Amino acid sequence: MTSSSRRDKSLESLPNGSYTSAFFEPFRILYMRLLQSSIHPSLASLSGKTFHRRAARAIILRHDEILMLYTERYHDYTLPGGGVDEGEDIEQGLVRELIEETGAQNIQNIQEFGLYEEFRPWHKPEHDIVHMESFCFTCDIDQQLGDTALESHEIQNGMRPVWINIHQAIAHNEHTMATSDKKGMSIERETFLLKRIVAELLPAELQQAC
Repeated sequence: MTSSSRRDKSLESLPNGSYTSAFFEPFRILYMRLLQSSIHPSLASLSGKTFHRRAARAIILRHDEILMLYTERYHDYTLPGGGVDEGEDIEQGLVRELIEETGAQNIQNIQEFGLYEEFRPWHKPEHDIVHMESFCFTCDIDQQLGDTALESHEIQNGMRPVWINIHQAIAHNEHTMATSDKKGMSIERETFLLKRIVAELLPAELQQAC
């Protein structure tokens, strides 16, 4: 069932013009707090042909460890998640991506964290710019991960889920940004988000790297 059909059903089921929480869900996501808006330095302007892409990203903590995706090709750590399919709710996309990329089981307690917006150059001729919105959520999962269902290009890139100390992930990404010529476009977003996670979600005694 699509999000629009679910909203219609919720409206029909209530008397006196009242609304269910399901009806307001898309608007709640639409107005998620903005953490950062960035423009890739290679873009001189935003006047080119642009398309919009939504993504859902998961923040899963275990003390000062965080579940990340390590990609050998780009030598970086990124939050699990990815593009939301047409007609798919943001949180449905989050759950699907988590299962596919990490084998996460029993995903629950999904809570909003914030939105990271970026404008980046696009690599296909029909568009010049991609307007990417990354909707980030915290959630809980079982400690044991199941099997992944990675796409072929993700396997070829050497992607795998790992638990890592969050400070080590930040330091690793910063070193890659400073020294590597094969870094991907996502690493600045991911490192920004990791730092916000430390500042907002870790208890004070874990906010400093050992």
